[in-house]
Amino acid sequence: MIETIYIEKKIKDHPRTISILSKFKKARHIEIDKYGEVFNKHNQNFRIQKNNPALILAYKKEGYVLPAPEGFGIGSSKNYYFSHMYNCIYDCRYCFLQGMYSSANYVVFVNFEDFDDEIKKIIQKHPEDSLTFFSGYDCDSLALEKVTGFAKHIIPFFQKHPNVDVEFRTKSIQIEPFSLIKPMDNLVIAYSLMPDLISKSLDNKTPSILKRINAMSVLASKGWKIGLRFDPLIHGKDWKDLYTKMIIMVFNSIPVSSIHSVSFGPLRFPKQMFKDIFKLYPNEPLFLGPLLQNKGIISYSNEIEQEMTFFCKELTAKYINESQIFKCSA
Repeated sequence: MIETIYIEKKIKDHPRTISILSKFKKARHIEIDKYGEVFNKHNQNFRIQKNNPALILAYKKEGYVLPAPEGFGIGSSKNYYFSHMYNCIYDCRYCFLQGMYSSANYVVFVNFEDFDDEIKKIIQKHPEDSLTFFSGYDCDSLALEKVTGFAKHIIPFFQKHPNVDVEFRTKSIQIEPFSLIKPMDNLVIAYSLMPDLISKSLDNKTPSILKRINAMSVLASKGWKIGLRFDPLIHGKDWKDLYTKMIIMVFNSIPVSSIHSVSFGPLRFPKQMFKDIFKLYPNEPLFLGPLLQNKGIISYSNEIEQEMTFFCKELTAKYINESQIFKCSA
């Protein structure tokens, strides 16, 4: 439950602000000039804040849509991402956000229309290119949908641009607004997945893998295209057996015709980010495992990465065409 909501004065009377505030009737309101004065304060403790994060409602001035990192994509020639929110309601041990931000508070930007305008400009700038836009790089794109309504807002925009793809990536089991509208060929609902035993240890506060698979199954039955994102791949005891069972379970639950794409991503952190995260969890077995430093990146060895990717790709290729399988190295 959100107990404290910070509100930028500039948007205190914005209709979206009023709508969000109405959903937290018992929360105290604190007006601020800029979200950064709370979110970017020095000497914050991410771990302590994560136990009871505040909500910050703000106006985003720039950077609505950004080029996706190299190696991040599912086949388009140009890839972009946008984030209506900073931080995530979940608490996954490997999440890069805890090394990126000093604050665990949630920032929600209410000026959604500016995202629309920026996406439109990019589409007009690249009329001959295949484009994919990713929602949820700096947050889970659907976990707080009932509060923000961002997906409900942005979907009609992409309905008007059927030649441009959009992906909503999530670990949530939020199936609205998708369950209420006609499926779109250019929209992918992508689920982050890992073996259940590993997820129970690392995916804190998230819906179980089985619940995610059930949500995928419901949406697939309604005609939506589903993305499978095995990211990051986690090494450990019996990993081959664990990933085999999970992948078989997923493909036994979701019709192959409903699978848009599959991607595998390695566990990687920039060196400084890893140091910051390690300070939060110095006894976390994940960070005490077979990790190496190479060119400023902390990761498994190339041998482990290649073995895991090859193994999972070979298993997945028994079900779908290899052209639908991607390696996400970002």
